Amino acid sequence: MIQGMPPFVLFHVAISLVAIFSGLVVLFFGWLASRRLPGWTAVYLITTIATSATGFMLPFVKFLPSHAFGILSLILAAFVVPALYKFRLAGKWRWIYVSGAMLLLYLNVFVLVVQLFLKVPALAALAPTQKEPPFAIAQGAVLLLFVVFGILAVKRFHPERGAIGTMQPT
Repeated sequence: MIQGMPPFVLFHVAISLVAIFSGLVVLFFGWLASRRLPGWTAVYLITTIATSATGFMLPFVKFLPSHAFGILSLILAAFVVPALYKFRLAGKWRWIYVSGAMLLLYLNVFVLVVQLFLKVPALAALAPTQKEPPFAIAQGAVLLLFVVFGILAVKRFHPERGAIGTMQPT
């Protein structure tokens, strides 16, 4: 165990971090560049779904906000995955996919910020109850970044047109 972390919790944290990292790769090098990244996208979606699913396997005694986030993530994934793999981003499915996948990534990052404020002593000292301004500022900044990048991603991600800045044969 790492710092008293049970192996299953370590596994859950590891797949969560892989989901966030791969999601950021898909955001910056895929959606914002209007490129399909099938391998990275598959890793992102699989680990994001696995993060939500394994969260329900962690011991708990009462329903927590993390459970609500997990339920919301699985519902979103039920639209995002078919939008990409069944409907192939046709018509409205493109923006449903991008906005839903961005929201999934935001939820993962939101939880990461919560966990950082719980587990990192310097951050925990700044916001011991997570009701203090440093926590609100951090979460507000994350939300603002995701709104901006989400709007840009929906506008820019048109893989049928090719990558931004490239000429397509007519």
